[in-house]
Amino acid sequence: MIEISNIYKKFGKNEVLKGIDLTIGDNGVFAVLGPNGSGKTTLIKSILGMVIPNDGNIKIDGESIYKNWEYRRKIDYLPQIANFPMNLAVGELFNMIKDLRGRTDADVTPFVQRFGLEPYLDKKLGNLSGGTKQKVNLVLTFVFDSPIIILDEPTTGLDPAALIILKEMIEEEKAKGKIILLTSHIMNFVEEISDEIVFLLEGKVYFKGTAEALKEQTQEPDFEHAIANLLTTKINA
Repeated sequence: MIEISNIYKKFGKNEVLKGIDLTIGDNGVFAVLGPNGSGKTTLIKSILGMVIPNDGNIKIDGESIYKNWEYRRKIDYLPQIANFPMNLAVGELFNMIKDLRGRTDADVTPFVQRFGLEPYLDKKLGNLSGGTKQKVNLVLTFVFDSPIIILDEPTTGLDPAALIILKEMIEEEKAKGKIILLTSHIMNFVEEISDEIVFLLEGKVYFKGTAEALKEQTQEPDFEHAIANLLTTKINA
């Protein structure tokens, strides 16, 4: 369980998070949505320990994450943009990350085969397409089998076949009892895969619940229009 209590974060005079209170349950898929500048990235980086809030606390499994770096071993993270050395071959990257994680026993083979990456193992990362790089990033995210997975825009660059594989993998990890936290601008993907939606606006939680509950609250026929309704309502408030 992830417990976020009264989190505030400022960058200079810009207050990005304004008293976020949020509990993310023991397992399931949780989507964090919101327009640009709503605080999504800052919230995720706060959970990862990459941003230190000005106030508040974050607990994972009942223990504060502050001054306790080992909690990061429980998290696998797919960044929106992964900057790996472009002169490395894919296979070399896999070995390097396994060494850095202290998990040389981790077997990438099933994931490589699933995404059809075998022909690319000896190719330099700098020569790969954006979609192929994203598949490589996804392999590195799922291979270590941690109890919490954070996916920041995981669908970027994926073709329809790879997107189906990603959905299957998320469902499989959920079935293991894991927490999967994700962000995405693809609303049909979010609606299909998520158990709960958290919608941020101006650094605050504006909605928390299921996609169906959001459609009912906004009286909109589909999820995409329900999200647009939240934005319109806020703008006109």
